[in-house]
Amino acid sequence: MSVSIVFHLLAALTYALLGLALWRPIARAHQVPAAGAIGRSCLLGAIVLHGIGLVSAVIVPGGLHLGWVLALSAALWLGMIVFWIENFLLRLDSLLLLLLPAGALVCLLAAIFPRGYLIPHANNDWLRVHLLIAMTAYGLITVAALHAVLMTVLDRHLHRPTATDEGIVARATAAMPPLLTLEQLLFRLIGIGFVVLTLTVLTGIVVSVRLSGYPLPFDHKTVFTLLSWVTFGVLLVGRNLRGWRGRIALRWTLAGFAFLLLSYTGSRFVLEVILQRGTLG
Repeated sequence: MSVSIVFHLLAALTYALLGLALWRPIARAHQVPAAGAIGRSCLLGAIVLHGIGLVSAVIVPGGLHLGWVLALSAALWLGMIVFWIENFLLRLDSLLLLLLPAGALVCLLAAIFPRGYLIPHANNDWLRVHLLIAMTAYGLITVAALHAVLMTVLDRHLHRPTATDEGIVARATAAMPPLLTLEQLLFRLIGIGFVVLTLTVLTGIVVSVRLSGYPLPFDHKTVFTLLSWVTFGVLLVGRNLRGWRGRIALRWTLAGFAFLLLSYTGSRFVLEVILQRGTLG
């Protein structure tokens, strides 16, 4: 068993235990507990385990090894780091209700599907910079998408409350900050993510010109990345000029995330899992 699989399994177990510790009080009719110093330290430990598993999987003697699930793992790992830092500024423990199960699932998938492929021209400095920026953009937008899902649940609960306020959803949403505060944070994440995604597109153009002589190769990755970039750009313009918010903003956020997800993981999932065409196990 490889080092990557071991550490991804350890990270999955840690995320699952932290998630259980968060969900169990809610199931027993208690409020969402504050993370506190111990909780943040345990989460940091899980992030470190996750990072070790990810680095050992991606950086191999032959160059850089990447696959559909490793891309998801990298995005969620960076998203966890963003959350961990952001939580010092604003209590967002309720976001862990989604982040921790997602982290456990993705790390488990990374251990089950370690297959991937060696990235061509991995010794190219521009390509390395491009990949680093791209993964950062994916991480930021992943957190923004999970944030949007959380806001959608809260919005539906506020407009269509359950028959009793003692349900699990009611207790979970009660621990969240006000919807307006969450919305402000969402657009902060989207704004930063859009800037980093723009850098991803620009560095991708530079890499493409240097390696192939073409600025924008017409493939699914380029098309879906540009669709995601346009979607978030339109959302930010709509926010500034027309005051878009609420459900409109949430739908555009999730659409942009879906395009970004399809730009890489969709095709790699088909190739590596369904067609079994990964080049490195």
